[in-house]
Amino acid sequence: MAKLDESSTLKRLRNRYRLVVMNDDTYEEVVTFKLSRLSVYVGLCTIFVVLVGLTVALIVFTPLKYYIPGYDDLRVGREYRQLKYRADALEKQVQYQEGYIENVRKVLRGDAAALDTVQLQMPPDDISDD
Repeated sequence: MAKLDESSTLKRLRNRYRLVVMNDDTYEEVVTFKLSRLSVYVGLCTIFVVLVGLTVALIVFTPLKYYIPGYDDLRVGREYRQLKYRADALEKQVQYQEGYIENVRKVLRGDAAALDTVQLQMPPDDISDD
């Protein structure tokens, strides 16, 4: 492949072209544009940057940001943690109450075995009453 000369590439980018929009019935020129490849590239890049900027602004400044995965509002995260702790505390409370109710049922049925405190091994006192 032959190398393209930088000056020839620049010349091709700066060559002027005419874009003419004509009425098909009367062959009358409706609009005429004088363009170059460089101006078309710059125009398309500008349009692309503006569209990306508008899209980012739309997402950042509207509630659409909540649909982005991983976006966490600090207030929402704090509320989530508080609700989680509250649910855990309620689950523990329910477990304690279920255990208490089960023990009361055992006592009412007569199934409760009394703890024999006589068999408890007490540590000897270090202080003697001699």
